[in-house]
Amino acid sequence: MQYIKDLETVVRINSFTKNKRGVDRVGMHFDGWLEELGYTLRLHKRDDIGNHRHYISKKTSAAKKLLLLGHLDTVFPEGKFEEFRVDEKWVYGPGVCDMKGGNIVLLHALQALKKEGITIQNIDVLLVSDEESGSDDSKYLTAELAREYDYCFVYEAAGKNMEVVTARKGVGTFFIDIEGKAAHAGNHYSDGVDANLELSYKLQELVKLTDLEKGTTLNVGKVDGGIGANTISPHAHMVFELRYTNAQERDRVLNAVNTIVNTSYVKGTKSKLSGGIQRDVMQESAASLALLADIERISEEKILHEARGGVSDANIVSANGVITLDGFGPFGDGDHTVYERASKRSFGSRIDLSKKLFKYFIQNGDFTKGESNGR
Repeated sequence: MQYIKDLETVVRINSFTKNKRGVDRVGMHFDGWLEELGYTLRLHKRDDIGNHRHYISKKTSAAKKLLLLGHLDTVFPEGKFEEFRVDEKWVYGPGVCDMKGGNIVLLHALQALKKEGITIQNIDVLLVSDEESGSDDSKYLTAELAREYDYCFVYEAAGKNMEVVTARKGVGTFFIDIEGKAAHAGNHYSDGVDANLELSYKLQELVKLTDLEKGTTLNVGKVDGGIGANTISPHAHMVFELRYTNAQERDRVLNAVNTIVNTSYVKGTKSKLSGGIQRDVMQESAASLALLADIERISEEKILHEARGGVSDANIVSANGVITLDGFGPFGDGDHTVYERASKRSFGSRIDLSKKLFKYFIQNGDFTKGESNGR
């Protein structure tokens, strides 16, 4: 099982997002592996984070184009969680499912094609370096490159029953800064303008925007303000996160947030909103479900699918109009903890599935069968 050895090679390298040297070391292993398959590397150099890596295959003009998307970084700093071990059913270590394991799946599926003498064409690979910290840098590159492709497979971990992902919530992080006026709480209480009180009113109005039936949540995760018990608070600050399942809910909440920010519940306060949407919603669509049906036909197996509340770079590609499916990596759990593990059996099934899909795509120039599905 060569995939286990290759996985161990990259898992034993610490690739915490801020560890540029480690992230780049992992990337260089993929450089060598993918260049052996005929890929050309386009390196997007960065000073403070790892370099983003775009691997380009041969092209034929008539065929559609497929992007395979992954990330190189993991969440633990050096010295925190760096083990790798294997037992009868599982492999353990940082990134085995999120998502060095997924990168190994796509690599070994491509290598299997090479062993059959198939020339890889119209299938490119993008490995970014900062997904775990929000893709604050790479999201612009990913969005720009996405426009070159018709389809995207993302190699985040599969679901418990090997589901692929057809939808992910959108997410945004926002900040509200409130300005009041300080005054002595005993001698000049009425002269003050209480920013903390204003924050309390705003907080209650914000959380009312949550609609669990529609999958919309607004969480005020942190608040602070004031100087001390004997001073009317001259300033307050809050941080909140928005998650939503469709564009209509996004717009509803954002419009309401602006109204809340611009309303002074305590006379004399002023408020400022900052932050924004980090990754827009990945909505299930007729096109993504049609692609899923094509995958079932090609693989001759039932492929389950699910929606997830968490986000990935699939959100970015999908938001740019690319037909996108996520969850093509192995099944695992415990990601972002020291208990992270991935199922050994799931590697084999995912490599086999990807190989079948890549082979069909190369030989037919698309996943479709005729024009029956309208794509």
